[in-house]
Amino acid sequence: MSQLERKLLKPILQHLQAKEFIIITGARQTGKTTLLSQVQNHLIAQGKKSVFYLTLEDPAILSRLNQHPEYIFDFTIRKEGEKVFVLIDEVQYLDNPSNFLKLLYDKHHKNLKIVATGSSAFYIDQKFTDSLAGRKKLFELYTLDLEEYILFRSGNNMLSIELERIRENPSYYSTRQKELETFFNEYLTYGGYPAVALAETHQEKLATLSELTGSFLKRDIDEANIQDKEKFYKLLMILADQTGYLMNINELSRLLSLSVTAVNNYLYTLQKCFHIGLLKPFYKNLRKELTKMPKVYFNDLGFRNSLLKLYGFVDSRPDKGALIENYAFIRLRQLHGSDAIYFWRTADGKEIDFIISKEYNQGEALEIKFDEASFAASKYNRFTNAYPAYSLSCRALKTEGRQSSLLTL
Repeated sequence: MSQLERKLLKPILQHLQAKEFIIITGARQTGKTTLLSQVQNHLIAQGKKSVFYLTLEDPAILSRLNQHPEYIFDFTIRKEGEKVFVLIDEVQYLDNPSNFLKLLYDKHHKNLKIVATGSSAFYIDQKFTDSLAGRKKLFELYTLDLEEYILFRSGNNMLSIELERIRENPSYYSTRQKELETFFNEYLTYGGYPAVALAETHQEKLATLSELTGSFLKRDIDEANIQDKEKFYKLLMILADQTGYLMNINELSRLLSLSVTAVNNYLYTLQKCFHIGLLKPFYKNLRKELTKMPKVYFNDLGFRNSLLKLYGFVDSRPDKGALIENYAFIRLRQLHGSDAIYFWRTADGKEIDFIISKEYNQGEALEIKFDEASFAASKYNRFTNAYPAYSLSCRALKTEGRQSSLLTL
């Protein structure tokens, strides 16, 4: 298999013997097809004989499968007592992918294992989850995280191991600190699309990023049947410019001259296409905390930077606070999952960037700063007095005399 393997490959391989079908989804150009090929290579290396790969970008295959799900066996050879593995790329092209998978699972799951990739358009149908409940295992493939970006850029895992060391022991001072910080700055600038990471020069990275974001935004808009493309794009620009801010639906409706329903539909599409994530407010017992507006972050920093046409390294950027806060969102989601992270804000504007809920009424409060010297714990007494079981700390890009505590998050 390729040396450049995504972290998601291991849990997918571990699930191959389970009965549920596997669905791999994520934004366009995150590497789903490559991941499917690596699963195929693994199965063949394990001595599996009945392994078949179908791409539904082939109109002949697509037409046949649309006639009836069981025509899938026209493209396989079945042997008595041997499980058939069918790897389907771009399953969303089917007329009714959910019913297709449901029928095959209900009739054949003992002897058939499907591993399918589907772009975000497959999941815009809100009924999808219910229609395959108990029949699927869903894996979401995001763009490269920082460790994966370093692996793709360097071609080996030595620097990734070094990053793991300083994350496990922040007092360890790496002799390769400057290399790690260089890659970290790159990641903050270019984001994690694999094709962008593999591009060599600054100009090649920008050209690749611009091409990717432009082409798949157009496809997302077309497949989601967005009526007002100009306002959809304008909404994206506003969100990019207001990363980490409270998202006021009524204000967005007014700015865009769209109904609240239309704005909500556009936001739903952006979430289902894996472009943005919404962070919910945290509140337990203070009445003044009852802000219900979420904050918005982007799932890929390069995508956000491309919208704003801001590509400078973080130190010189006017939006550096928003940029590193967005990075923290991506990292915390990776560590704890989307459902465990929140933000805290009172009606009079007191705020903490991230709250990580770990156990009942216990967790961690995290403030993100560009420079650690600007953090004063006393400013957050209102929160710490109300929630003494939540530890408070700061992560900063610039830390005096030691490695960036944001890098070691």
